Amino acid sequence: MAQYEVDGVFVALADPTRRSVIRRLGRGPTSVGELAAEYPITLPSFMKHVRTLESNGLIRTVKTGRVRTCVLNRERLAVVDDWLAEQRRIWEERTDRLARFVTEETEETEEDG
Repeated sequence: MAQYEVDGVFVALADPTRRSVIRRLGRGPTSVGELAAEYPITLPSFMKHVRTLESNGLIRTVKTGRVRTCVLNRERLAVVDDWLAEQRRIWEERTDRLARFVTEETEETEEDG
């Protein structure tokens, strides 16, 4: 997984409005107009959020006639899941090493005493 992919996804998810859009699209596709109506911002401002989510692969939009529909790309969220799994593994290894170190030190101290 390329670092720029992870960075782009986290940049897209850094904004509370965009996270809210992702949560909403988790319930199913909806039009940009319906989504925008839920937020107290102008449509052009809302479209910037849509473009950020789309450019980072978290959503895709499909235009049918005059209606643009947003669809969540659930597979792209795997980038976050993979990154978190990697971080979890790293920190578990570190805490395991620390636990071994403390246990060995304690055992050595008890044997010397």
